[in-house]
Amino acid sequence: MSSIILRDGILEDLPQMLEIYNDIILNTTAVYDYNAHTLEMRTNWFNDRLRMNLPVIVAMDGEDLVGFGSFGQFRAWAAYKYAVEHSVYVRNDQRGRGIGKRILVQLINEAKKRNLHTMIAGIDASNDASIRLHEQLGFIEVGHFKEVGYKFNRWLDLKFLQLTIDNNPE
Repeated sequence: MSSIILRDGILEDLPQMLEIYNDIILNTTAVYDYNAHTLEMRTNWFNDRLRMNLPVIVAMDGEDLVGFGSFGQFRAWAAYKYAVEHSVYVRNDQRGRGIGKRILVQLINEAKKRNLHTMIAGIDASNDASIRLHEQLGFIEVGHFKEVGYKFNRWLDLKFLQLTIDNNPE
């Protein structure tokens, strides 16, 4: 695990990020989407993060990108400006090594630096590993939505977990 380095994502990381993301779309219920994304879609996502001064954290094992995470606005209305929803993705052959935890801890630190008040995770209710990880870091379950997604010929439940950061508005 000591060979894993976290750093800010760069444009050249996008092909490896896209590979991880598309594998998750096509083979898991971590993303409630059906079709693989394009490099153009991932580039637009990345440029939006840069424009809004939002973090994109990547985990590198040598030249291999093995995971990434980011956060974005929770809702579009002004009063939600202190709340973000985050995502963390780890390459399928690297899960269980603590990479996701390291990325999530870094995202929490980035939220604190930005004086944010809360982080929200939307997690498929069957993803026990992600739920346990979030709970280890202080997230609590605040919502359980029944059968809101449909993928792989079954209905999916979505849980919302929340971490309150002890920050007050400027």
